[in-house]
Formats: sequence, structure tokens, C-alpha cells
Amino acid sequence: MDKIIISPSKYVQGANALNNIGEYVKPLGQKALAIADDFVTGLVGTQVTESFAQAEGEVALEKFNGECSRPEIERLIEVAKANQSQVIIGIGGGKTLDTAKSIAFYMDIPVVVVPTIASTDAPTSALAVVYTPEGEFSEYLMIPRNPNMVIMDTKIIAGAPVRLLVSGMGDALSTYFEARSNAISGKATMAGGAPTRAAQALAKLCYDTVISDGLKAKISVENGLTSPAVENIIEANTYLSGIGFESSGLAAAHAIHNGLTKLEECHHLFHGEKVAFGTLVHLVLENAPMAEINELLTFCKSVGLPTNLHQMGVKELNLDKLLDVAEASCAEGETIHNMPFVVTPELVLSAILTAHKLGQQ
Repeated sequence: MDKIIISPSKYVQGANALNNIGEYVKPLGQKALAIADDFVTGLVGTQVTESFAQAEGEVALEKFNGECSRPEIERLIEVAKANQSQVIIGIGGGKTLDTAKSIAFYMDIPVVVVPTIASTDAPTSALAVVYTPEGEFSEYLMIPRNPNMVIMDTKIIAGAPVRLLVSGMGDALSTYFEARSNAISGKATMAGGAPTRAAQALAKLCYDTVISDGLKAKISVENGLTSPAVENIIEANTYLSGIGFESSGLAAAHAIHNGLTKLEECHHLFHGEKVAFGTLVHLVLENAPMAEINELLTFCKSVGLPTNLHQMGVKELNLDKLLDVAEASCAEGETIHNMPFVVTPELVLSAILTAHKLGQQ
């Protein structure tokens, strides 16, 4: 199996990075279509248009209607064609960014991704999640290339709700452990090959950065401020975790997350909050040393990530419902089968109950 690493062509990060978006986008195309919802347009619309004016480029701002659905993608493709757009820019949260990726894919033009939060590692990936107009999951759109550029304005991200940044840390915590399991099992990664040493090193750096700077970053953002720790965490949540998961592999933690969606009590949780508990279950499942488990537990408690089912909204432990979670985690095609041993629903159920108990102590 060939070793493969994939990533965005350019990654830009800094306070007020959006002031320079016109110059950054200019080499990709003179005429841009930027999509954003009403809130984000009010937040950064003037900043973006002024930057393009200074760079002598053209940008049209178009409202994103809130759902990454086929009808919305097709509507915006027609807008882009009418504007003769040469590059698509998505500014906002995950659904806005996935819509921008999808438009650019179908039009075969460059895409620039501008997250306003750092809650997941999806912005750098060659993947979009498409929903029905009613908001139900429809399909994964596997895109043959990563975004041409990702721009992270850390001043804007530091002003977002703290819980979103912490959720991103929860997602990032899993990257190294899933990469490690995937490397031992020898299974193919989402990049379509074996992991490179570079991708594995980024996955480990991601974990080390979150553990060392996560709490400091949370405190800074609670005060609406940025700092070196905030800069490091934004990079870890987005770039290090993004390259790490896509080019080093997913395993049990994200499969457990998917299983937890079976519990209605967990529907209020963000992706990274469920992944954090999934990471704890992952470590129990592979019988990791208690020192490793305790380091994870100490960190999660320090920043407010859930460490047991009660904290996730599950008031009573129903073994039948938890077995449903375990079975969904082990469904055919799930990433839990990238673990370096055979995983059964019974083993997962045992790991969930053990992780829950450890997380209560």
C-alpha cells in the first residue's frame, strides 16, 4: 500500500487575517463568490468587501440559507455562473463551508474556506456532508482534492462562544489515538493509503498541543481575547487534527461518537463533546495504561468536556439502549474496524460502562 498525505494547498492563520483575504484569493481568480449566512455577513461582510477593493478584485456576497442540501448547492451554482465566478469562498460554520466545497467541486473551480469557529477539524478535509432540505443526513460527498486555501482569522474565532473552541479540543483529542491504532492495524486511511510519518507526527503534535495549551486557551477566550495558547489551539483543532485524521486514519473514537447519536439524550451535544467521551471509550477498549487514561480525564475535566454518560444527559443507564449504541458503533463500514483487533458490540458495551465509571471518579 502506498503512503499518502493530503492537505489544503495553503493554510493562513492570524488575528485580522481577513483584512488580507483579497490579496490571498487574487491568485486563484479575479471574480469571487462568497457565501455566508446573515449573522456572518453582518460580522465580516464589510471587512471582506474592503479587502477585495484594496486588492482590486471582485467579490459578490450571497446569502447562505442554512442547509447544505442539493437544492441549495444547485441554487448557488446558478448564482456563481451568473456572476461568472472564478473562485468560491465559504465563510462561517461547517454547513456553509461544506456548501462552498460542493459548489466548487461541481463547477471545477478553486474554493477558499474561512471558518468563523474552531469547533471541528472538517475545514481542511476533502469531504462535504450533504443533508436534505429538512436537515436530515443525505450523503457524504467525497471530493478528489482538499480546499485550495483555509483562512483562520483568530480574532473572530476568539470572539465565538467558548464551548465551540472546547468542543474542537474534544475532537482533536482523538486524532493521535485513532492514528496510533490505525498505524498498528495497517488499514487504509481516508487519504486512500498508508499513513506517512509526517501525518503521524502531526497527529501526535495535535494531542500534545491540546494537553499543554487547551486550558490556557479556554481562559483567554472566556475573556474574548486571543493569546499564543489560543493561536496554538486553533491550529491544533483545525490543521493538525484535520491532516492527522484524514491522512492517519480514524478508529474507535469517532465510531463511538456515531453510536452515541442513537441516544436522544445526547442530541444536544456538539460533535467534539461526544468524540471526547468516545476517545475515553477508545482507550478503555484497547486497554491503554491508566496513566494515559488519567491524563485524558484530568484534561477533559479541566476544560469542561464530558467524561461520563450522566454529564452527557443520560440520567439512567439502560443496558439495552447502550447495547444499541455499541451495535451502531460496530456497524459494517464503521471506522471501529480499523482497530488492531476484532471488535464486537459486547466489547464496546463493556468499554462504555467502564469509561463511564472511570469518568465519574
